[in-house]
Amino acid sequence: MSTVFDDRICELGEGPLWHPVRQQLYWFDILGKRLLTRSDDTTNEWHFDEHCSAAGWVDRDTLLMASETGLWRFSLETGARELITPLEADNPVTRSNDGRADPWGGFWIGSMGKNAEKYAGSISRFYKGELRTLFTSITVSNAICFAPDRSCAYYTDTHSRRVMRQDLDAVDGWPVGASTVFLDLREEGLNPDGAVTDAGGNMWVAQWGASRVAVYSPNGTFLKAVEINAKQASCPAFGGPDLTTLYVTSAAVGLDAGPNDGMTFVAQGVGTGLPEYQVIL
Repeated sequence: MSTVFDDRICELGEGPLWHPVRQQLYWFDILGKRLLTRSDDTTNEWHFDEHCSAAGWVDRDTLLMASETGLWRFSLETGARELITPLEADNPVTRSNDGRADPWGGFWIGSMGKNAEKYAGSISRFYKGELRTLFTSITVSNAICFAPDRSCAYYTDTHSRRVMRQDLDAVDGWPVGASTVFLDLREEGLNPDGAVTDAGGNMWVAQWGASRVAVYSPNGTFLKAVEINAKQASCPAFGGPDLTTLYVTSAAVGLDAGPNDGMTFVAQGVGTGLPEYQVIL
């Protein structure tokens, strides 16, 4: 069972990132337009003038951060932002959503309509200075993560209730062939949100509206669930010195919120994760 890690209420908590150098968790409140962190009893947050949603670590003091208009170099020391490349900056309908660094040092980032407009979003990859669109006609981009053996990526359009598997080429990590269905959750009525893989290749996927993170084997078999004391669990991340701590963000948006909705949670010893990949700029 999980407990509260941080009691600050996020309208839409997302993008938890365990920084392996700083040994510290960072996460976003997308609708609150802020980045939050906590180290022991010390908290901090940065506020922005636009939606920001996901990040990868570049070095000790730098993140690659995704916003509704671009990918940015963000300084954890000064709070300064430097634009790396625009991201759908000419489309006022969309904002960034789920994203994660890949094993090759690239960064995958999904977008979606600000009001979840059908099929307004996409998933792109930034790699070696190039931002390339990979998948289009996505309503709510989520569950971006990668198999530990680098064989494939996973992603979902939460609206479809299906998690997809995409083969990747071994050299540079670009998609090869068509995506296939990894999980079909339509019969169960479950909504896949953010996800991460563990050291055994299992997928840990937050299920929006179900108060849990569910775990599936590499062949898609359900293994177990970790209950979260908030209705809208949004994204998991492994952290801690031995990567056996599971952090989970949640969201209060759209709810007559319960006392813990929108808080960030922690569960100890439920699995063993992998270090987040470093973004190479």
